[in-house]
This record gives sequence, structure tokens and C-alpha cells, in this order.
Amino acid sequence: MNSTVNNEPNRRDFVQLVSGWCATLFALAASGAAAARFMMPNVLYEADRRYRALKPDDYPEGATFLPDARLFVLRKGNSFRAVSAVCTHLGCTVLHNNDGNGFHCPCHGSQFNENAAVTGGPAPKPLPWYLMTLTRDGRLMIDASQEVKPDKYLVV
Repeated sequence: MNSTVNNEPNRRDFVQLVSGWCATLFALAASGAAAARFMMPNVLYEADRRYRALKPDDYPEGATFLPDARLFVLRKGNSFRAVSAVCTHLGCTVLHNNDGNGFHCPCHGSQFNENAAVTGGPAPKPLPWYLMTLTRDGRLMIDASQEVKPDKYLVV
């Protein structure tokens, strides 16, 4: 028998070659897609923490609860300030005391005085006060991303 070596690729070699190239191209495409995704920042889109409230004349004397923002607007004459209604213990919504002095948490019994300082209960720190400003159209703007001291008032 006379055997000759055939240098032409057969069908099996051709299929293996095409499969190898397809796998290589797929791996390169996946790596390129991953690299492109890596270049895009992971941005956390949070809700705006500024709240447009009503005009100062629309608030009665004392505390007004804003449920969407979970905060209280306190009016005393022509001065205004805003305090969080989120308990610093476990995040329950605090209530304004019936006597008008301070706040209390109905969930776990934390007590806060009129300056939102903790006077009793498991709350570890006082309720935060937020910056209030007046917009150009005369409405109150509460910025919950900027905390202020309890003695900071907006005088209108």
C-alpha cells in the first residue's frame, strides 16, 4: 500500500478552525463589552432631598407635619424652622406632643424636647434640623441634605 500525505484540510479540521475563531471572537466581544461597561460610572440616582413647601402665610402657628417629606415645619411668629420626623432609633415617624412641646416616637417610646434633643427612650441622637430658605416666588424651601443647629431660624 502506498500512502500519501494529504496537506489539504479536511472537513473536521475546517469545523474545528471555524469553531476556534468563533470562540475567540466571542471572548473578545465579551471582554470589550465588559471594559466598556466598566468605563460607565455606577451612579445612584437618589430622590432630591430639597422640598418646596407652601408660602409662609399658609402655615399656622405651631407644628405642621409634611407627610411626603416626613418632617415638621415649626412656625413661631414670623420665624420658621424644619425638623425631621424620622426617629433616630429605628426610623419610625415621630409625633408632635399634644402640649406643643417636643416629640415622641409611638413605636419604641423615644422622647424629644422642643429642640429635638433626646430626653428619654432608646433613640441614640437628636432629630436633625434642616436648612430652610425662601425661594424667589416666596415659598419655603427645605433642604434635608443640609443639617443646621437647633437655634437656626428662617425669619420672614
